[in-house]
Amino acid sequence: MLNFKDHLIGKSAKDDILSGLVVAVALVPEAIAFSFIAQVSPIVGLYAAFILGLITAIMGGKPGMISGATGAVAIVLVGVSIAAKDVLISQGISGDALSFGIVQYITLTAVVAGLMQIAIGAFKMGKFIRLVPQPALHGFVNGLAVVIAMSQLKFLDGAGYSMYVIIIGTMLTMYLLPKVTSAIPSGLVAIIVFTASVYYFNLDTKLVGDLASLTEFKGLLPQFHIPDVLLNFEAFKLVLPYAIIVALVGIIESLLTLSVLDEISGKRGSANQECIAQGAGNVTCGFFGAMPGCAMIGQSIINYTSGGWGRLSGIVASLGLILLVALLTDLLNIIPVAILVGIMWMVAIGTFEWSSFARITKMPRSDAFVLVTVTAITIVADLAIAVISGVIISALVFAWKHAKVTAKTHIEDDGSKIYDFDGPLFFGSVTAFNEQFDIAHDPQEVVLDFKDARVMDISGVEAIDAITKKYQEAGKSIKIRHLSNECKSIMTNAKQFCTFEEDDPKYKVAYDY
Repeated sequence: MLNFKDHLIGKSAKDDILSGLVVAVALVPEAIAFSFIAQVSPIVGLYAAFILGLITAIMGGKPGMISGATGAVAIVLVGVSIAAKDVLISQGISGDALSFGIVQYITLTAVVAGLMQIAIGAFKMGKFIRLVPQPALHGFVNGLAVVIAMSQLKFLDGAGYSMYVIIIGTMLTMYLLPKVTSAIPSGLVAIIVFTASVYYFNLDTKLVGDLASLTEFKGLLPQFHIPDVLLNFEAFKLVLPYAIIVALVGIIESLLTLSVLDEISGKRGSANQECIAQGAGNVTCGFFGAMPGCAMIGQSIINYTSGGWGRLSGIVASLGLILLVALLTDLLNIIPVAILVGIMWMVAIGTFEWSSFARITKMPRSDAFVLVTVTAITIVADLAIAVISGVIISALVFAWKHAKVTAKTHIEDDGSKIYDFDGPLFFGSVTAFNEQFDIAHDPQEVVLDFKDARVMDISGVEAIDAITKKYQEAGKSIKIRHLSNECKSIMTNAKQFCTFEEDDPKYKVAYDY
């Protein structure tokens, strides 16, 4: 488990604090936008960014990783909102009570999903993120970079020339300033300079305050509240399918973000600890009127590229966000949206794995197919579907490549025929295994030697079982060498019709009854 004290500060306390302030501002429009997607009040997403961000900053598996309300989770919550709305309307509930009721179902979803994520971490299942192949990881990163860039387009509706000038200016600042000095995050410089410019020159451009009125939330902090439907079994049945998806999507996106940051920092984080932290954060969100969320790759990369490598950066980001929302609403409202669009576009450019273009012509076609497929599905569909598809495709390609078992044969002095097998025997190679035999023309004595082969699953065992029966039906005897004890114990026909020779290997067979 990562030690909190040892990872509190990254490169320096100054870098963590300044980077955290940049992230705090960058979190605001995203949280508001994702709240609108989930069809709830902006404060529900802002509270999620504060609560989840703070808890994962303190106890997460990767110092400096930023969590909050995300689009991947918000899209799932749309189903909860629609289903809850239908139930509440059927009960005659409307107006503000309807909006409040929908939030109760969403917070219940957060609690249930969080408990699932804690269980995943507690049972150490976070390690299964290692099953995601590198082409799928690159595809995820590329697809998410495109999604991040495209998600900013909605802020350009009705934009004037000044907004585009600020976007370009912000991007140039973030590109050029680090070449001159890294003493202060370029994103923070862009926020200060261009906000002051808009105010001084009275430029007509869209501001954060134009996205949603946050003035009514000034002075308000999250308050503990047990979801009204917490013990309602019908409500539990309604949210359960969505909670499962939220838990899995949240874990997948968080652990993939952790993997990306591992590559940047060169230090490995704890996947299981991150699962527990995400779960604890989402459960807490559920009891403080916030929506569930997960790690945010865009804001995490902003933090890392700005020098925020310690837990302090995430803590400052969360506290800075709630300070802006609760006390400095007027200051937050005058920040131009164009600055945040420019920052996120630079994040998208930095997130995209440009080297994958050079590699794609050199990597195996199957890996290139996985990379392109995961990228496309991430853009047009869903992150979880994209990653799972990549894993399945890679697994099928692996099985196909290794679905080859060969046999060399020779005749012994006593006239018996020896089959020396090589390769894994499993469901994918059973057909190739069966094609090796010439039962009709084989001599009376036959030996199957598995010294250079391994039986991987129950399909392989049954294939051996079946071939021994065919030799028995042909009136021929058969011996088996170098087969594990577990293989022998599973067999039925072979135990009756053939003899085993000792000096057998020790390995388990993958099977499930």
